[in-house]
Amino acid sequence: MRKDFLWGGATAANQCEGGYLEGGKGMGTVDVVPWGENRFPIMLGEMNYKDLPDDSYYPSREAIDMYHHYKEDIALFAEMGFKCYRFSLSWSRIFPTGEEDMPNEEGLKFYEEVIDELLKYNIEPVITICHFDVPLALADKYGSWKNRILIDCFVHYCDAIFRRFKGKVKYWITFNEINMLLHLPFMGAGILFEEGENINQVKYQAAHNELVASAMATRLAHEIDPECKVGCMLAAGNFYPYSCNPDDVWKAMEKDRDNYFFIDVQARGQYPAYAMKFFEREGITLNAEEEDYRILRENTVDYISFSYYSSRCATADPDILKKSTAGNVMKSIKNPYLKASDWGWQIDPLGLRITLNTLYDRYQKPLFIVENGLGAADFMEADGTVSDDYRIDYLREHIKAMMDAVDMDGVDLLGYTPWGCIDLVSASTGEMKKRYGFIYVDKDNEGNGTLKRSRKKSFYWYQKVIETNGASLE
Repeated sequence: MRKDFLWGGATAANQCEGGYLEGGKGMGTVDVVPWGENRFPIMLGEMNYKDLPDDSYYPSREAIDMYHHYKEDIALFAEMGFKCYRFSLSWSRIFPTGEEDMPNEEGLKFYEEVIDELLKYNIEPVITICHFDVPLALADKYGSWKNRILIDCFVHYCDAIFRRFKGKVKYWITFNEINMLLHLPFMGAGILFEEGENINQVKYQAAHNELVASAMATRLAHEIDPECKVGCMLAAGNFYPYSCNPDDVWKAMEKDRDNYFFIDVQARGQYPAYAMKFFEREGITLNAEEEDYRILRENTVDYISFSYYSSRCATADPDILKKSTAGNVMKSIKNPYLKASDWGWQIDPLGLRITLNTLYDRYQKPLFIVENGLGAADFMEADGTVSDDYRIDYLREHIKAMMDAVDMDGVDLLGYTPWGCIDLVSASTGEMKKRYGFIYVDKDNEGNGTLKRSRKKSFYWYQKVIETNGASLE
């Protein structure tokens, strides 16, 4: 591995920060996503948050209260030896409604203190600008990313953070898992569907607006600080054909293209031919300005970041389609060659190497694994220890696959930041029980607990991995 490889961890404001109305923060879309049976209807954009029962529980509003614990948490990251820490900013903490002329100083100051705390320990900040988080006022007033006005709101937000943190932040990511817009429209982009709307038209118009905003942000970042690097991000993981039936191979290619579509534009600067034909077939007409296409063409990203948890299978056979795995936002056929996590995510370390090679072959840009990990129900023993050997096993095999992609295949990889390096609220289910971290946080699904932080067995294992630059994985 390169000597400057960025080992670290990753979180998101909406899953760990809390303090949802402190410091002048406005409401964000995630603040109205509940735990329980109504979670998926809300995330899918099929149910209006205004129709939720009064006793709904919103786990992101406190999360693990990193807003008040960040110094303690960063000290633990430093103890593990983190070279970088990927986290996100809450847009509504900086622009409470998204339309203010001037940013909320208290919000900027909070993030500046977080960044300074990281730099104190020589931890490189890697910042996601928009991680499933839109000011609720923009969703209510304009329909969120359905409306082009959000491009200007987003660029105004970017201008404020790029100028404030110039020289302190080198790595930026515009949108977290941008392709999630297609799968969880409200969670991914604040989109609520109205009766009678053409769903594909709405999704791809929102996608166009986000892609233009990302390109404009990339241009602005380079103008303000030529030393910084701006990346895109997708929820990755190849689709395998369920069989060698050409129909299955074709279906897998179509599924992969659904995900690559966004990155094709962000990395290559133009809409791919297959997407244009899809728009034509579906009767999708983008509300786009001629200038949009020049902006996309001239402002491609510097690197490609992605999350990887599992591979997936695709088939054209309707009978096999009934065997979808559970617990996965992107439904997949069960792969008979793979084991699965407690939440149905299929465990495929070699799939990470395949994904790395696929992305590098396709784009020839540096890659960055910014999410990878195992969600599991951890239990604390009476002596305060958490023996998460299953997580160590998962990460060990994925790191081996990652290193093979670099050392044997020649993939240019910037870093690796396992997801939820400290336990946090699950984005998909809203649970605390589904834990990913090296650090245990005392809190349950109903919001009860002391929030006390404790080191798991994996904490010490990952500390050794970083210390040896991946040489020691046992």
